[in-house]
Amino acid sequence: LHKRHNNITSDGHRGIERERERERERERERERERERERREREREREREREEREGEGGRREGEGGREGGKGGK
Repeated sequence: LHKRHNNITSDGHRGIERERERERERERERERERERERREREREREREREEREGEGGRREGEGGREGGKGGK
């Protein structure tokens, strides 16, 4: 195991590949973060809209959409 590790590190190209992989991983992380924030903002807007619609809209939302959101 130790020898194989040395082989990989002594190979310059391998180090570059690992660095690129880390870059791609960081980019995917940022992408997931943006996606999550966007979904949270959409949920917030949905909640505000239901509150403006009044009791009828809110009751209907809790019955259907709210349950569906919990599943995600």
